[in-house]
Amino acid sequence: MTELLNFSLPKLEIGTAIEWLVRWIIENLSIIFDVIKNVLDTITGGFNDGLSAVPPVILIVIFALLIWLVTSKTTALLSLIGLALTWNIGLWPQMLSSLVLVVISVIIALLIGIPLGILMTRSARLEAAMRPILDFMQTMPAFVYLIPAVMLFGTGVVPGIFATIIFAVPPPVRLTYLGITQVPDDMKEMAVAFGANDRQVLRKVELPLSLPSIMAGVNQCIMLGISMVVIASMIGAGGLGAEVMRSVNRLDLALGFESGLAIVILAMVLDRVSRNIGSDKVTPASRIIGYIKRRRKTRQEAKEAERGSGSAEEKETEI
Repeated sequence: MTELLNFSLPKLEIGTAIEWLVRWIIENLSIIFDVIKNVLDTITGGFNDGLSAVPPVILIVIFALLIWLVTSKTTALLSLIGLALTWNIGLWPQMLSSLVLVVISVIIALLIGIPLGILMTRSARLEAAMRPILDFMQTMPAFVYLIPAVMLFGTGVVPGIFATIIFAVPPPVRLTYLGITQVPDDMKEMAVAFGANDRQVLRKVELPLSLPSIMAGVNQCIMLGISMVVIASMIGAGGLGAEVMRSVNRLDLALGFESGLAIVILAMVLDRVSRNIGSDKVTPASRIIGYIKRRRKTRQEAKEAERGSGSAEEKETEI
């Protein structure tokens, strides 16, 4: 009986198996990861150099104008004040580095996540297979992603982007799938009855109706990307996260508060912008687009009226 109670199962070497898999990938597919690293290094370096070449005052005004176009005057003014404050406390270059890391990571995550969410609506098997994988990706501590990122890409910005993509990609996948599956069936059946094929149903019915859900996924993706700024700095990603880590190591409260404040400002600006894009709110950009559409429609109607009068004159001449 005692022997039975003391019985223990042999340990499954899951961690050892994952380590072997990652080392096998490094030994056999290192060329692919070198290419990816060089491409991402070039892109991030180019964006950083390009943005750093512009004087901060001009760049802040440009950012404020772009934010005004897609949001409102109040949001643009508050963003202008926040960005000017970041420049004033001497963290402008670090803010640009973090912005580039977040934007590139989010763009790649969305390029992966949204098409994957659409594919999941077309295949029940894929949806069933992806659900536990997405659960795993969302619940695994973000620090764990740093280990394979460093093994595959070394230290620097690129492993930070890699870890951020893995951490931020599940929300756009889930919310794209959720948004499309919640589109009423009668709307899709009506489109099919009018002769639309599957691609047209997706483009003209499903994606427009599920846009609020997709944009919620984009917003969540951005917020998770921002949350990785400090974690990614542990492997040399730099930016505002590096300043936070430096303040912790030195117990420098002033630097820590200013770095944290700059991260909050960056997060609030990106959050407000992403929330307004795709919403029903009237913005200066939507007014400009509406004006262009009305001008185009007026021109088309004038051309059609001109053709109609021309054909009527030809008929009168023939008579």
